[in-house]
Amino acid sequence: MDLDTVVVGGGQAGLALGHHLRRAGVPFAILDAQDRVGDAWRHRWDSLTLFTPRRFSALPGLPFPGDPEGHPGKDEVADYLARYAAHFDLPVRLGCRVTSVRPGTAGGFTVDTSTGTVRAQRVVVAAGAFHTPRIPEVARKLSPRVVQLHSSRYRRPGQLPGHDVLVVGGGNTGVQIAAELADDGRRVVLAAPSLGPVLPQRWLGRDIFWWFSRLGTMRLSPESVLGRRIAAQNPVVGTDVAGLLRRVDRVGRVVDADGDNLRFADGGRRRVDAVIWATGFRPHYPWLEVPVLDPSGAPVQREGVTDWPGLYFLGLPWQRARGSAVLGWVGRDAEVLAARLAEGRRPAPARPVVSA
Repeated sequence: MDLDTVVVGGGQAGLALGHHLRRAGVPFAILDAQDRVGDAWRHRWDSLTLFTPRRFSALPGLPFPGDPEGHPGKDEVADYLARYAAHFDLPVRLGCRVTSVRPGTAGGFTVDTSTGTVRAQRVVVAAGAFHTPRIPEVARKLSPRVVQLHSSRYRRPGQLPGHDVLVVGGGNTGVQIAAELADDGRRVVLAAPSLGPVLPQRWLGRDIFWWFSRLGTMRLSPESVLGRRIAAQNPVVGTDVAGLLRRVDRVGRVVDADGDNLRFADGGRRRVDAVIWATGFRPHYPWLEVPVLDPSGAPVQREGVTDWPGLYFLGLPWQRARGSAVLGWVGRDAEVLAARLAEGRRPAPARPVVSA
């Protein structure tokens, strides 16, 4: 089957792009490996709640239902995405796992999937930024008696045996999971050599994202001085970190492990029953057979555009701005990319005939 544009990934980025492509009259299909639209959100931990209020959590053209000032849970987000795809009748092919994207013999791309092969003139990779869990090598040294979960597999405290739990990672995910486990009565150790600046959920009577929107923070370019500074700091939003640190023990970087024990950079040792690795993800595109990845596996692109004609990315952190990978702001990048794709389909103007 021949298609003009294939979008790999039916999450928020792919759906927002689909909305704009349809408005621009560009034929396309969205390929997604999940069984339902929104399943990537359904599979995250039970208590996950967005930092952004519903007012700032919508994709283009469809408000997020409910209290605009309230913060939706992960299942609400999943249901909203499914509603969005149905509302705009977007051509999402579910259960369609992409196994290869490679240059076509006559131009464009050949896209192999679990349900067949398609040919496309353009491909947009909107598969998100959270692919393969990043787990330190030291994890291999722990005894099988220690239950280890990456944060992407953590659902609730009941998954973990025993009482002593180590959470590794000082970002938003790490501190949120540490707080939940402390609330559950676990003895929590937080391995976080550094913590970014802590921002309150509300300030001067307004949600912090209202201020971000007003001040243009979410539109900051990754090349701007302030943008680079914020990206490097990785702020923690909405968690009472000071209160958390009164309830958990904070240690430095994990440097070694032996049996049930871990050793830290400050020389301390702890025995644990379980470890949560809130250590992020690494890019992983084993199916992308086009030379646009750097040695670490990350895409080489500028504002989503690669050097390979017809191949684009969407939804990467800081792709064009601070909000490029955030639910309520990815639509801005999608609109820009859709306009580029629509422009690329227009025939070149005829050259004027010049008389001899």
